Amino acid sequence: MSVNLCLMSILLAPFAAAGLALIQQGLGRSRSAAHSMLCSLGALATAAILFVLVGSAWMGFAGGAAHRLHLAGRTIDWLGAEPLFAAGIGSSLSAGPYRALVLAYGIFAAGLAALIPINSGSDRWRLAAVAAVSALLAAILFPLFGHWVWSDGWLAQLGPLFGLPAFTDLGGAAGIQVLGGLCALSVAWILGPRQGKYTEGVAAAIPGHNIVQVLFGCMLALIGWIGLESATSILFYAAGPGQIALTLVNAVLAASSGCLAAVLTTRLRYRKPDASLSANGWIAGLVAGSAGCAQLTPVETMLIALVAGTLVTFLAETLELRLLIDDPGGAISVHLGAGLWGMLAYGLFAPGGASSAALLAQLIGAATLLGLLFPLIHISHRLLNRLIPFRVDADGDWQGMDIRELGAGAYPEFVLHADEFTPR
Repeated sequence: MSVNLCLMSILLAPFAAAGLALIQQGLGRSRSAAHSMLCSLGALATAAILFVLVGSAWMGFAGGAAHRLHLAGRTIDWLGAEPLFAAGIGSSLSAGPYRALVLAYGIFAAGLAALIPINSGSDRWRLAAVAAVSALLAAILFPLFGHWVWSDGWLAQLGPLFGLPAFTDLGGAAGIQVLGGLCALSVAWILGPRQGKYTEGVAAAIPGHNIVQVLFGCMLALIGWIGLESATSILFYAAGPGQIALTLVNAVLAASSGCLAAVLTTRLRYRKPDASLSANGWIAGLVAGSAGCAQLTPVETMLIALVAGTLVTFLAETLELRLLIDDPGGAISVHLGAGLWGMLAYGLFAPGGASSAALLAQLIGAATLLGLLFPLIHISHRLLNRLIPFRVDADGDWQGMDIRELGAGAYPEFVLHADEFTPR
């Protein structure tokens, strides 16, 4: 393992968080801009602390202590058993920096997953509830799935268990993106739509207030994605410098292909390109390309991203118009939809040619997320909602989260809300 290359990659990861924070802030209303950014900082801070104190123990690392079940002659490694509070991390450095690097990676990976639901809860999700959901994700949900995939857990051991290739997630498409997208779906269901979004089943357009920040956030996200994918590939799949160079190329091509696919799709459907959907296509390409970032060829990555960029435009419309799910930033379609596609696409384009066994392994991972993790997520969120109500009151919905929760707006001298005098 190249320690210096891994450390440099981890140091780039905060750019992904900065990019997502700007995107979700820009796609929301101006009256909630400061609140959105503070929620992003709060989610990152909460996730960092809870992952180090609790989550890192449950996630563990390859070759570390773990809880195991013995069923039908098979050993199922299901949870890490390292000390809480990252105890002993200093003394472990004498044996090498691997454990410390996994800890550093986990801080940013859990934080990035915690940012994704903020996109779906924009303009109506309370700060205290954001912190509670981030704590749950960093302490339990992310470490649990992370152990299964990256710390010699049962999804990484499908060969000894079932004679299949290991479930593969080279860049965090499943462990970060899909997991965060499932949290976003749960949050959107619990919160319900913003006031004025639906009238007699018809969706009203509520455009984001700053598309320039959204597009700038896309550029920052690309830098962070390269770092995050590289760190994941080095730490858990022993990727070398050549594979990291391929990861960089694939990340750029994935973002580019996803964006251009969304530009073309919206141009054909609406006669003019849609900037916000094109930005979502950029991120969707990155998300879908993450699953096989260090192994798939550039052409395969472009094909996967082209599908993701096209798919996200239809998913966003279906969620909003057909299922009546108010997702202001498109987090569900971008992170959940494109992430699931990327996971399965890796099985279709698995190194050595398309493999039904590799596709089956990826399907098992997807089924685990949808059939096991999502019920756990949604039940946990429902319980949290009883303790810490997720949604702001009706007055706060109209006034904006900045005034209601922070006491001051983000743009006090420049913004006039056109619907301040609309009858409720």
